[in-house]
Amino acid sequence: MAEDKQPHRSRFHKAKDDAQFARQATTTPQTAHPAYRLAFQDNDFLLREDLRPVRFQLELLKPELLLDEAGIESTLVVYGSARIPEPGEADALEAAATDDVTRNIARRLKAKARYYDEARALARLASQYPCDDKGCRHFVVCSGGGPSIMEAANRGAADEGRESIGLNIVLPHEQAPNRYVTPSLSFQFHYFALRKMHFLLRARAVCVFPGGFGTFDEMFELLTLIQTGKIKPIPIVLFGKEFWHRVVNFEALVEEGVVSARDLDLFQFVETAGEAWKIITDFYANIEQQR
Repeated sequence: MAEDKQPHRSRFHKAKDDAQFARQATTTPQTAHPAYRLAFQDNDFLLREDLRPVRFQLELLKPELLLDEAGIESTLVVYGSARIPEPGEADALEAAATDDVTRNIARRLKAKARYYDEARALARLASQYPCDDKGCRHFVVCSGGGPSIMEAANRGAADEGRESIGLNIVLPHEQAPNRYVTPSLSFQFHYFALRKMHFLLRARAVCVFPGGFGTFDEMFELLTLIQTGKIKPIPIVLFGKEFWHRVVNFEALVEEGVVSARDLDLFQFVETAGEAWKIITDFYANIEQQR
């Protein structure tokens, strides 16, 4: 008999095979009871409170494996509002306003509509970055997968015929990934913490557009991680200096003594995609020169 040269572990059936065998089991009181289900096929079991650590691990592992398999080495992360309209829709937003309050809000959102175009242009620039010698891809566009600024980022990558990532989160109200996210790189999360971790695991640069609580949460956590030395510095660019200075008094934080003046050097303000991309490329060019 010829020697079996397969590794010993290959002697066992694969999990997907056993899962299929289990579905074909003869129905008896024992096999029909939930206790008899294979643990990894038992949703009721996996959703128990006791299994939260396992769900954490699965939510960390699934995107990690698929991004590795896709050859994605690094990302350009784009944060920003889900409410800023595309320029072509900005007038309709203002026209739909019913009173002075909503009309003023619509006008402010309309004024920020240009950032949709800037996010799209930035994604196009990043998507032109070549693969490395190993065929791995860098500065792959990564957004929250939703509408508005996130859509613009994924759309810019699609303009260049390149793949992009969308990291969606389950919310009480209905939402779906924007249509420009690459389907095989569209992920859905239950845990905000794991989603935020995946934003930064491969991030080579982060671009922050005007946004609300979610954008603030992601941006300030990133700044804290760099400030405290938990991760190495990366380029952080904030689009819209007027917006950021209006909603956050960064200088007051220094004056109050709760952050250091040098902490304000962790990020830079820009208005255009070209400015942002230059800051990012200059950052890495300087690192190469120092080696």
